[in-house]
Amino acid sequence: MINQKKIIICGGKTGGHIFPGIAIAQALIKKDKNIKILFVGTGELFETKIFNKYGFNHKKISAKGIKGKSFKKKFKSILNIPISIFQAIKIIKHFKSDFVIGVGGYSSGSVVLAAKLLGITTAIQEQNSIPGLTNKILARFVNVIFTSFKDTRGFSKKKNQIFTGNPLRKSTNTDITDFKLNPENFTILIIGGSQGAESINKAFLNAIKLIDKPEQYNVIHQTGKLDEKIVISKYKKTKINWHAKAFFYNMPTLQNMADLIISRAGALTISEITLRGKPCILIPYPYAADDHQKFNANALVKKGGAWMILDKELSGEVLKEKIEFGKNNPDKLLNMGKAAKNLSMDNADEKIADTILKMIKKAN
Repeated sequence: MINQKKIIICGGKTGGHIFPGIAIAQALIKKDKNIKILFVGTGELFETKIFNKYGFNHKKISAKGIKGKSFKKKFKSILNIPISIFQAIKIIKHFKSDFVIGVGGYSSGSVVLAAKLLGITTAIQEQNSIPGLTNKILARFVNVIFTSFKDTRGFSKKKNQIFTGNPLRKSTNTDITDFKLNPENFTILIIGGSQGAESINKAFLNAIKLIDKPEQYNVIHQTGKLDEKIVISKYKKTKINWHAKAFFYNMPTLQNMADLIISRAGALTISEITLRGKPCILIPYPYAADDHQKFNANALVKKGGAWMILDKELSGEVLKEKIEFGKNNPDKLLNMGKAAKNLSMDNADEKIADTILKMIKKAN
């Protein structure tokens, strides 16, 4: 009888946490088709849509965030921790998990701690150059920490860290003509993260009013759910070739199509951009924990692979200037893309999957 391995991947809420987990799960299944994967998260609609789309079973716990909230909300979140740990223990026992890996986000905290209490082998995967609060705490207890940057800061233990890079989604075969866009035009991809970015949306819509010969551009724009309708209504009044949507599931493919990417500086997005060797304008989210997006962006800017615009300095005029400079200087963009590619790390998903399988074998 085949000894079926069972692995829980926990965390989520945003694409920056969920998609690395998806990539790890896919790599594990590729290496062992009999493996059983269960995702555990908050149960929010964005999470469940992604898990269902990729065909993964999932459970939810009632974990709540602590950092950046009012004292009253923090107090309620702290009181909820024992409840969410108890929920996680029930899920782990019922699933009979051999291994638990947290991919960030507050829901991962309770599940990884529950696994530790049950004596199950654990790991965390940190996407950013500066870890979030949950992973900083979990780092003290887990067996292994998978890091995405060589100079990841904030972890006291060094001996159990493995530098792998970020596990990334695979691209699919889609051509730019599938979006009814002109293949001869200069193509810009705007990514405001999985939730969108209002300041980027506004600045870019102002920029296209100022751009010379807008009909020579293609725009693919991930707007976020809140801004989708208003952004689309604005595009309908322009001469630009556009395709806008709240969220794109095939982001790696869209990145391949782009001549220039305008994006927040989440670690997952940067890892995908560098893997594909694309020049980019990075606009770090100003309220990210410990300003980690600025540190993420700086790693690429220092090597000449990106331009950075701080959110407080962002405007239509500033974006227009950068976009037109890039379009009119293709050699500059080519060199930026090469510099970005030099920082890329491939096969992180397989490295993590191999390590997990070895750890399960050792534990048994």
